[in-house]
Amino acid sequence: MISVQETDNLTRVGPGTPTGEYLRQFWLPFLGSDAVEPGGEPFPVRLLGEDLIAFRREDGLVGLVDVACAHRRAPLLYARNEGCGLRCVYHGWQYDIDGQCTDMPAEPANSRFKKHIKIKAYPCRERNGVVWTYMGKGEPPELPELEWNLLPPERVHISFRVQETDWLSSYEGEIDSAHAPILHGRLDKTSKRSRTTMARSGRPIFDVMQQPFGVSVGARREVPERDELYWRVNQFVMPFYTLVPPKSEEWAELTGHAWIPIDDTHTLAVGFTYLPDRPLKERMVDVFTHGYQGRETGHPSDQAQDLNVPHNVPYWKYVTKFMRASNYLFDHSLQQTTYFSGLPGLWVQDVAAQSGALAVPRTFENLTSSDAGIVVVRQVLRDCVEAYAASGELPASAVDPSLSRVRAVAALLKRDETWVEALGEFMFKPVGDPLGYTVP
Repeated sequence: MISVQETDNLTRVGPGTPTGEYLRQFWLPFLGSDAVEPGGEPFPVRLLGEDLIAFRREDGLVGLVDVACAHRRAPLLYARNEGCGLRCVYHGWQYDIDGQCTDMPAEPANSRFKKHIKIKAYPCRERNGVVWTYMGKGEPPELPELEWNLLPPERVHISFRVQETDWLSSYEGEIDSAHAPILHGRLDKTSKRSRTTMARSGRPIFDVMQQPFGVSVGARREVPERDELYWRVNQFVMPFYTLVPPKSEEWAELTGHAWIPIDDTHTLAVGFTYLPDRPLKERMVDVFTHGYQGRETGHPSDQAQDLNVPHNVPYWKYVTKFMRASNYLFDHSLQQTTYFSGLPGLWVQDVAAQSGALAVPRTFENLTSSDAGIVVVRQVLRDCVEAYAASGELPASAVDPSLSRVRAVAALLKRDETWVEALGEFMFKPVGDPLGYTVP
């Protein structure tokens, strides 16, 4: 069993920390492509405890550089984005996307000093509407082959939001299959979601398996009036991805998050919903984008952004109205009539449960059998962090991008069938293939 101190150490992600150095060896999906425009306003970012500036050069290339000019540490947040890069408004020093200083207009014309000046910069790559960066040592590996970031845009919906919790608490909420019918339950039973097999099934029994890509968390449930068992297999893909199975035949989409550590107490939640073999329904995309009858659904809607956040706050575009200071817009009257939680929407319910008690230390935890997946994932992460700190050893998934090609699954199985054998082929379908089974 991993100790409280070992668990807390996994949440310390700043430069020089064991967990922070380990996570830097993976590509980080840290920005939506539409957050930075060619020649547009620089965008403040914080990743793994480092304050940085993202920008898109006039020719379309994205850069991620230090937050301050190397001359007198003036903030590059206010730099002019022109030509090959950012020009500091204090003395005009200009930097390209690789951090190299290219111009010093206040220096003598024959000065070669600029060739010796370079600020911190991290390489960026862009794929299917997402900007990735690599903050590790040496040559970066290939981008992971995560299915949601390889499909045509009409098959995927991607969103970004800031969450007030450490990254460990964030992803643990999504590999926890036990909470869903409770936290997301409704009292009025009028929604289609309340009639799904997931909502009607009984208490889960867990079976957890370590995998080359991370950890599979299987949960089986009894289903009223059926002899089969209902299995849901959530996936934890190293180092910070979670995959959630489809909910029903009607909602056969696959979902999940990348939980990117901003610092020790904040996480960038990169949400994705996709159908591997066909476009998402227009109605679904509309609900994700605009919400539904005033509530949030699986993604932050265009009404969720807090428009009062200053532009010098990291990820200001992704800060929502549903934060601790606003009490997540909890409505006690809704708790009496509609939502079990009293919280207005799916992701809001998750974030309030995960981050509402952030100040309460983990010594107050009392883990049970339903937390089996969380326990195993913590142990796997601890072992990986310790191995990297001791010898530089990384898991296979850090260097083999194909290991990220995995799906979460949900199906009814006979009582004598094991999920590993019965569902294995559906977990590792080629990118873009149909699910291959009927979602109950």
